[in-house]
Amino acid sequence: MSSGGLFEGLYRVIMRCDSVYVTFVITGAFLGEQAVDYGVHKLWEYNNVEERYEDIPVLGTRQSEK
Repeated sequence: MSSGGLFEGLYRVIMRCDSVYVTFVITGAFLGEQAVDYGVHKLWEYNNVEERYEDIPVLGTRQSEK
């Protein structure tokens, strides 16, 4: 009986059949996307503490000349 390591055990659990592997990949992609989205949002909020949507000028508009 070989004991194997933690990674070998995980490999055996995840790769035992295609449905488990596909579920693992899709779940990992979804959670990874959520983590990146959360991180970018927090970084944006940290860098723009005083800025709000109302403070950003509308691009592409011209002021009327008098």
